[in-house]
Amino acid sequence: MSLSFNFSEEQLALQSLAHDFAKDVIRPVSHHHDKTGEYPWGVLQKAHEMGLLNTHVPNEYGGLGLNNVDGIIMAEELAWGCSGIGTAMEANGLAQAPVILGGSEYLKQKYLTPQCEPREKPMMCAYAVTEPGAGSDVQGLKTTAVKQGDKWILNGSKMWITNAGVADWYFVVAVTDPSKLARGGMTAFIVERSWPGVVVGKKEWNMGQRCSDTRGLSFDNVEVPEANVVGQVGDGWKLAMSAFDHTRPSVSAAAIGVARAAMEHAAQYATERKTFGQPIANHQSIQFMIAEMAMEIEAGRNLCLKAAWLKDNGQRNTVNAAYAKAFCADLAMKTTTNAVQIFGGYGYSEEYPVEKLMRDAKIFQIYEGTSQIQRLIIARELFVRNK
Repeated sequence: MSLSFNFSEEQLALQSLAHDFAKDVIRPVSHHHDKTGEYPWGVLQKAHEMGLLNTHVPNEYGGLGLNNVDGIIMAEELAWGCSGIGTAMEANGLAQAPVILGGSEYLKQKYLTPQCEPREKPMMCAYAVTEPGAGSDVQGLKTTAVKQGDKWILNGSKMWITNAGVADWYFVVAVTDPSKLARGGMTAFIVERSWPGVVVGKKEWNMGQRCSDTRGLSFDNVEVPEANVVGQVGDGWKLAMSAFDHTRPSVSAAAIGVARAAMEHAAQYATERKTFGQPIANHQSIQFMIAEMAMEIEAGRNLCLKAAWLKDNGQRNTVNAAYAKAFCADLAMKTTTNAVQIFGGYGYSEEYPVEKLMRDAKIFQIYEGTSQIQRLIIARELFVRNK
């Protein structure tokens, strides 16, 4: 495929659909969900009816089968509306990705197809890998699964799981061979919330993205059928990490959506607020801040596009996804902080939108791999290339 910066007619239509949905459906309720932490079921129901959920599920299982570039186009617009609601919408995609990549036909039919069918309430799922003592530290994973006959007995706990309280099923990684750990000692499972021994913890009240349901999970002798192993025994960590090559570009694009919203608010305010007898937009210091926002947003968007394009064209994109994730996460934090600065005292007030954007932005430097982990991935890749 030749290099082009032009979206297809279908992609432009998808962008327009997602933007209008963000403007007309998400933004009017974003303040309410931020203040109450209420899960946005009404928004998700409308999104499901319009085909904006489960978009990467292949056509044969009822989804749209969208590619990665399509996904980042949508993610930016939805997060421009509200990244908390956008995360709630996109969380299904992270849990579905390893199932799409490595799940059996049985698992795809049983768990993906129902999520795409018309229903009164969307069926949600969650990616459950992080633990209280093991986020970036793979060696710290403590959840175990022991084979007994035709079942696996699952014990342990997970933490900071997006959608945990609303999910019907979880993608779970557990240690099955402690002598190997990430080198073939972990296995992935689909675990249903309704099974005996699955306990969902309290909702966490987070700094930002408050309507995104985040909780802990615990598993007490949960019996998991052999058929619910995702991929091969021992491939759990590989599957879990391979999903990030698909999802990190979209998460990065969501960070761009937050930054873009902050820049637009700041630019508009700068034309209205006057100091020393003129709009602050006339002051070079403000102009430079907004110009830098625009430059970095454009650069970040292009990093996202390249990472997604590489994956869609069958090329390894791990380091490019890390470029996008680290750059865009840091950019979102920087841009929203500067937007608050441009608003001055008003930016520090909950009555104005930029303080929420600043709170929402922080999580991009943490979830789906911290900014430090992305730099570690990049450095290791560079050292390998230079050998």
